[in-house]
Amino acid sequence: MPHELPKAYDPTAIEDHWAEFWVRENLFAQPTPEPGRDAGQSFVILLPPPNVTGRLHMGHMLNQTEMDILTRWRRMCGDRALWVPGTDHAGIATQMMVERQVVSEGSSRQKLGREKFVERVWEWKRHYGGAILDQMKRLGASVDWSREYFTMDERLSVAVREAFVKLHEQGLIYRGAYIVNWCPRCQTAISDLEVVYDEHKGHLWEIRYPVIGEDGKDSGEFLTVATTRPETMLGDTAVAIHPEDERYTHLHGKKLRLPLVDREIPIILDEWVSREFGTGAVKVTPAHDPNDFALGERHHLPSINVMDDTGHVNENGGKYAGLDRYVARKEIVQSLEERQLLAGIKDHVHNVGHCDRCKTVVEPRLSTQWFVKIQPLADKAIEAVEKGHIKFTPEMYAKTYFEWMRNIHDWCISRQLWWGHRIPAWHCANCHKVTVAREDPAACAHCGSEKITQETDVLDTWFSSGLLPVSVFGWPKISQETRADFDAFYPTNLLVTGFDILFFWVARMIMLGCWFAGDVPMADGRPRELKDAVPFREVYIHALVRDANREKMSKTKGNVIDPIEIVKQYGTDAVRFTLASMASPGTDIAFNVARTEGYRAFANKIWNAARFIFMNVDKAAEAGISVDRSVLGAMPTVGEDAPLEARWIVAELHATAARVNESLANYRYDDAANAIYQFFWGSFCDWYLEIVKLRLNFEKQQVGESAGQLVSGNEAGEELRSPRSSNARDLRRPAEAALTTLVSVFEAALRLLSPFMPFLTEELWLAVYDGQPPAKSIALTRYPQADGAAKEQAPIEEMELLQNLIVEVRALRKEIGVEEKASTPIEVRTHATARRIFEANHDIVERLARVSEMRIAHEISAGLAKHHATAFDVAVVYERKVDAAAERERLTRDIAKYEKGLAAAERQLGNEGFLAKAPAPVVEGLKKQAGETRTLLEKARAALESLPKG
Repeated sequence: MPHELPKAYDPTAIEDHWAEFWVRENLFAQPTPEPGRDAGQSFVILLPPPNVTGRLHMGHMLNQTEMDILTRWRRMCGDRALWVPGTDHAGIATQMMVERQVVSEGSSRQKLGREKFVERVWEWKRHYGGAILDQMKRLGASVDWSREYFTMDERLSVAVREAFVKLHEQGLIYRGAYIVNWCPRCQTAISDLEVVYDEHKGHLWEIRYPVIGEDGKDSGEFLTVATTRPETMLGDTAVAIHPEDERYTHLHGKKLRLPLVDREIPIILDEWVSREFGTGAVKVTPAHDPNDFALGERHHLPSINVMDDTGHVNENGGKYAGLDRYVARKEIVQSLEERQLLAGIKDHVHNVGHCDRCKTVVEPRLSTQWFVKIQPLADKAIEAVEKGHIKFTPEMYAKTYFEWMRNIHDWCISRQLWWGHRIPAWHCANCHKVTVAREDPAACAHCGSEKITQETDVLDTWFSSGLLPVSVFGWPKISQETRADFDAFYPTNLLVTGFDILFFWVARMIMLGCWFAGDVPMADGRPRELKDAVPFREVYIHALVRDANREKMSKTKGNVIDPIEIVKQYGTDAVRFTLASMASPGTDIAFNVARTEGYRAFANKIWNAARFIFMNVDKAAEAGISVDRSVLGAMPTVGEDAPLEARWIVAELHATAARVNESLANYRYDDAANAIYQFFWGSFCDWYLEIVKLRLNFEKQQVGESAGQLVSGNEAGEELRSPRSSNARDLRRPAEAALTTLVSVFEAALRLLSPFMPFLTEELWLAVYDGQPPAKSIALTRYPQADGAAKEQAPIEEMELLQNLIVEVRALRKEIGVEEKASTPIEVRTHATARRIFEANHDIVERLARVSEMRIAHEISAGLAKHHATAFDVAVVYERKVDAAAERERLTRDIAKYEKGLAAAERQLGNEGFLAKAPAPVVEGLKKQAGETRTLLEKARAALESLPKG
């Protein structure tokens, strides 16, 4: 007896159980293969490590659903599937969170000191840092939890230090004073990618700089410059003009007096200056603008930093020292007005950079930082994609990648934080040189002095995560065990991620992976070529999850959907299926809870189908009939002599399996999900289960006792019995065959659905085997693969014809008001092929369309309401007379519809331009559609003509 299922499907009753089981049994662990042993094809995928501070949002849910579907699918296809999980230490985000906690306790980071603060962060990480992975476990992600990593684990920290030291030895890491994006709130430099620009309605202040005469005094002439940041004028060291600007040729070689500061600054000539923008004169502040810094370098100007780490004016700002930058701006503008040095204020719309993390306006600022000389790494990464070693899906992202990589700037990798990988560099107080080392040095490598102190900065978080997956599989310490891992699992096959970290993470992984993995020889000792040094073979960029109105989700709009809340309400499987059913390359998802509710109903329908099947298995067992379990676990097949519905459902299953496998191979999650949905809901539940009830007869019965009779007639009206034996026979064998087909198709369909709805299918699959399954989990069985011979079209076309007849009869019954439970005769006019199908399967029509008698006629009797299909005409024989006026109105509407459709088709088929460009299948389909419409039009016109006049 199969596992008894509760009457109602309740996802909460099964999901926690299976989630815990999968983790407890370490079900998805992928052990290190034995050296030299070919364990088959690998499918390796790396989880984009969520921040240790993170909580699951819809973007995570989509990303993880897509990865889990692919991993489960490839595992069931026989691949050695490995999905590696992990978390990122998230330097800025984590430090900010713990700092807020410390401040709430009346202390501060500075009061605790570096060592105790870092200990406090580790403590926080142990208590709260695994929340998002716990959520993943609850949602059933089929990752190998035994391989979980954290970017500050000792193993990964060794890789980070090795990468820094090696790049430094190669002359690709350097330290210097350059303009960086400085966040006054986070008090650290941030990369260009971490700056978000918003359009801002600001002002353009025009300031008059006095020209100094030959005598060293103000000449009475002024040079007016325009600026959006007047507070930075305190650090001006020149004003630049274009050498060919005729307005200012008389000022060549002159000097200006810097307003409010009274410092003399030169007028310099540079072709970079735009004569058309503003006044054509540009204030030069090398310490606070990247373009000005470049000007300063070219003209050997000093750089005067006038801002401190917190965005306040420093000691170089004179009387404005100590003021917040925006307070200083107001006072400076007021002082300029008082001295009549403010020529004007104009409204000005411009882009203002904000810190992506805390949204504070970024301050361009001269700062001594560590940088990666990135171009050599970028060149190798560009080559990897150009040569096809890495493929982007959708392809348009390859173009975006190239544009950024070919215009890349050196990467500022130092951050003024305490939480993170501390830069392995030591400053010598004696010779003032820097020692960079793999192990902590006791003395300066240059002079031997022991007066050395370690660099206080930490590395950009993306430096450590950029070393994935090289570091995950053992680099740089390749031992015997990690050697086998590296050989088996590197490069990974696929990276699934969002566009927002294409440059933050994806591009940097490609650069660092290609650079360092090339040092690891192949298993046979050959040097590793670029194609095998790439971190992954393919990058799939998924789209955004938007709200139901296609608006981007944001806390400000109040339209953020919490996936955990939706999961609690509808179940994980329904949410996964919703996302999958809308996910295709390059298309954003408009998440609608109504669809999730619909897929919750889909799960419920499958649950009820299982209960029906198990009930019949129990009834069969009482009659001594059992399912042939030897056929379970494979793709079902049936003989040519099997009933039409058996041959049809098996062919449909094979065709669906082919579509699903092809769709998943092309990341068309939507097509795959919809194919499974149509099979399960439409073909299996709505049609096959209803038909198979005819066969599930577990007692001896006379054939003649079956409901309804098939009657054929000629024009004279004589009745012909269909050629069926009236002898009694034992129906146990057909019933057993029908039951076996039913159960085997259901079991295979569960495996087909499993990657999309793992919880539901696990529960039902176990029940199919009555708690004694051939594997520990449905996830470890084989995924259905189509057999070319089994997915033949003939039974599908025959069943489609039968379904069309049933649908037309149902529609006719409704139109003429036949009581729902009443059975009525029907008349059918059709061709010989359809007649054969209808005669052979009249019992299906009788059951599903409530037909008491089917008459195959040369002509439909006059006065009957009838429907016209391409292959047949059908009428319901019912006592109530046809309303001629209503029938005339219906047929007139149909004729208008057919005429319009036929005209449109003929117009396209007569368009030579369309015929030249359209694919052949499209043209053939249009011709077929036009032919069918023409037939329906002719039939409708004939029916209208046959109606009584008046």
